[in-house]
Amino acid sequence: MKRFTLLTMATQSIVKNKMRTVLTMLGIVIGVAAVILMVAIGNGAQSQIQAQISSLGTNLLVVTAGAAQGAVSQGAGTFNRLTVADAVAIKREATTLAAVSPVIVTRSQVIGGGGNWRTQINGVTTDYLTIRNWAVTGGNWFDDSDVEAKRAVVVLGSTVAKNLFPDQDPVGARIQLGHTPFTVLGVLATKGQTSSGADQDDVVLVPYTTAQARLSGFAFVGQILAATYSTADLAAGQSEIAGILRDSHRLATGAPDDFTIRDQTQIATTASSTTAVMTALLATMASVSLVVGGIGIMNIMLVSVTERTREIGIRMAVGARGSDVLTQFLIESVVMSVLGGVVGLAVGVGGAALLGRLTGWATATPTSAVFLAIGFSAAVGIFFGFYPARKAAALNPIQALRYE
Repeated sequence: MKRFTLLTMATQSIVKNKMRTVLTMLGIVIGVAAVILMVAIGNGAQSQIQAQISSLGTNLLVVTAGAAQGAVSQGAGTFNRLTVADAVAIKREATTLAAVSPVIVTRSQVIGGGGNWRTQINGVTTDYLTIRNWAVTGGNWFDDSDVEAKRAVVVLGSTVAKNLFPDQDPVGARIQLGHTPFTVLGVLATKGQTSSGADQDDVVLVPYTTAQARLSGFAFVGQILAATYSTADLAAGQSEIAGILRDSHRLATGAPDDFTIRDQTQIATTASSTTAVMTALLATMASVSLVVGGIGIMNIMLVSVTERTREIGIRMAVGARGSDVLTQFLIESVVMSVLGGVVGLAVGVGGAALLGRLTGWATATPTSAVFLAIGFSAAVGIFFGFYPARKAAALNPIQALRYE
């Protein structure tokens, strides 16, 4: 038989049993939709993580206390040997760094405006906004004279500003950090959340010298931030910082570092790889539905072979070959699978868009997923449709004609 004739006969058989066709396709629809939805959520999460990490600053290097490898006692952040002097030395000696700032961290109750708010206080230098690629939307940033004079001035994150001054401009207002009065110089642009869910805007920035001299409570150099002139300088910047800190800490040759340096690429790679693993796991779990749908197709096709045994016998009696019968049943199986895949693709893409709108999650359906969904659907049709098709092709024409 001609291929067009076989396709026509297969299509007529599918259309003739509409309800059975719909129920057969349902498993494929659900499976493809589930896979597309999981992939869209995973890719959206990766894109969001990349955007959030980029918001930390361009060409960013983060120096924290403690070795990245080695004994347990030397884990990152467990043994603090970072000082303001380290940051000053890095700023003075490094040639690949455009900006350097220590970050002296403490938490305090902020009182002013319409109420009070407990938040994180970061003591930083004037380079901090350059490093973090941040801007001041209202008022001004403090300058070097404020740092040198240890002036009691602050710049508020947008979250703090909204909670303390919900209906007014905070610039020029007086607030209290702990027991010390401060003047608000400006408000930072909104940054949003980090990949871990922390609110970057829930912060108050002050000159690091002021944090050391005026703020009570526990204050320490939590990290040193630096920005290179370009992305190409990241490796050289890390090497320079490591050399300066080893000299500053008087570490012997061969002794492990007592600090850790990470760049933006490493942070992004770690976060993205974790998300990719979770996406693959979710997609694999969702693909089980495709297998179930394929089994459903095989069962329905086996029933169809039994119902159409006399029809198969008649076709063989008038000259149809076993390969023609095999091809016809395979076409029916593949057509149902591909149609189910197309419908499932539409449901998955639509469901991802709806989920993103209702929950605010970022979703992104890659083009590769579209072709993968259709191709996998066809593969399921061929794999699970082959046994029923082969069974139909192997029927004895005489016995088939006698079948009641």
